[in-house]
Amino acid sequence: MFSDKTLTCRDCGAQFTFTASEQAFFAEKGFNNEPSRCPSCRAERRNGDSRGGNNNRGASGGTRQMFDVVCSGCGRRTQVPFEPRGDRPVYCRDCFEKKNSRY
Repeated sequence: MFSDKTLTCRDCGAQFTFTASEQAFFAEKGFNNEPSRCPSCRAERRNGDSRGGNNNRGASGGTRQMFDVVCSGCGRRTQVPFEPRGDRPVYCRDCFEKKNSRY
């Protein structure tokens, strides 16, 4: 039913084989489009290497930067993963969950 196809990677331009077994797998999963990237470029994207650091861990790919704040609800010191702008209250995890559990 399926036969091997040679495709060209849209990222690196290399040719790669879309095997009959891969085509069967894609069909089984309901995927309608052929892969547009070679296996190595797909692996790089999965690992976040080609996303320009946009993987929620900062540009270095390390741990997320945290900011020290004082909770607007209870006054406890805590850390948040965003830089507060100063025009809105910032809550610790407990106060945030209490505040949002009402809805």
